Amino acid sequence: MKGSCLIGQSGGPSAVINSSAYGAVAAALDAPDVTRVLGARHGVKGILDDDIFDLGAEDREELRLLQNTPSSAFGSCRYKLADPDKDDRDFRRILEIFKKYDVRYFFYIGGNDSMDTCEKVGRYMKKVGYDCRVMGIPKTIDNDLSGTDHCPGYGSAARYIATTCMEVSLDMRVYDTGAITIMEIMGRNAGWLTASSALASEKGAGPDLIYLPETDFDMDAFLARVSEIYKKQNSVFVAVSEGIHDGDGTLISEYASKNAEKDAFGHVQLGGLAAYLAHITKDATKAKVRGIELSLLQRCAAHCASQTDIDEARRAGEFAVLSALEGKTGCMVAFRRGDGEYSCETVLIPLAEAANYEKKIPLEWITDGGVTQDFIDYAKPLVQGGPDRRLEDSLPRFAHLKYVRA
Repeated sequence: MKGSCLIGQSGGPSAVINSSAYGAVAAALDAPDVTRVLGARHGVKGILDDDIFDLGAEDREELRLLQNTPSSAFGSCRYKLADPDKDDRDFRRILEIFKKYDVRYFFYIGGNDSMDTCEKVGRYMKKVGYDCRVMGIPKTIDNDLSGTDHCPGYGSAARYIATTCMEVSLDMRVYDTGAITIMEIMGRNAGWLTASSALASEKGAGPDLIYLPETDFDMDAFLARVSEIYKKQNSVFVAVSEGIHDGDGTLISEYASKNAEKDAFGHVQLGGLAAYLAHITKDATKAKVRGIELSLLQRCAAHCASQTDIDEARRAGEFAVLSALEGKTGCMVAFRRGDGEYSCETVLIPLAEAANYEKKIPLEWITDGGVTQDFIDYAKPLVQGGPDRRLEDSLPRFAHLKYVRA
């Protein structure tokens, strides 16, 4: 099937989302059946707004530099499409744009909500009889997409978190006066990112306690554990997921703010947990307590990306395009891990199996204030290798796209 290819990015960025984009763009540019390779500015919003640019007009070297460029080079969005069976207004507009540019291949790079968008677009195109192959390319630092062993973006964020925890652990213990440090790490419902701090602890310079959203958080038990460790060693380092909650399901971060804002998908805007816990802990222990929130740093730290993650992200983009050219549609690229020494193959799963389902850390991998060796063995291969990237004046040289309107 001949026609144009359209690629979009959505949701929160990562250090390697552009590597997936590069893999898809490079494969599409080299495909005889793809007449034009287009990009959508700001995901599905760019499609609705007819903000489409010509990736074929970009310099190939600039495109190659996408592999080491963080954030979303095409622009992102958090726009929720309605169910096309109930409200098809947006979908009629998307179909209009697809027909305008003869889009026959659509690739969407993102996480849970983005796979939902991708599935709805594919379902609508099939319903109205428009021949278009729709594929999802996974991206999420949270590592919570269902149906895949891990997600592009997670390994790099985990490497940054583990490295930062090692550095903070050494820094906080330099004085003879006591100190307690509480680090807040991203993770709404799944604790994969926070658990990666255990890679630092394994090296002897990491958190003493780790708290994940897969289990209920007990404030009294937390303060007791912190006080106990503080009395023994005069310092405590705690890593907490932003989404930890009490036994009633109330987010601990909401204790300090009952009027938290929500995004378009109904997700509470988290943050401020470390500061809140630091305040409570200081009152309880009378110690010097510091709260640290990594915030955006953990998803844009391309300087600390995992080369394994970069390579796998690119491979996911390539595989999506090659699979679509073979006739596949309505699928998301997933990773399947081999037995024994680390290996990873790309496979396809139905979009419906990935959309809106969250993969959490197995409870048997979680201990009281930490994680087991099973998690360490799972995560360690994903953080291997440092980025081989181009520098100018010892600073990173990121891709500079022209965004020529299609």
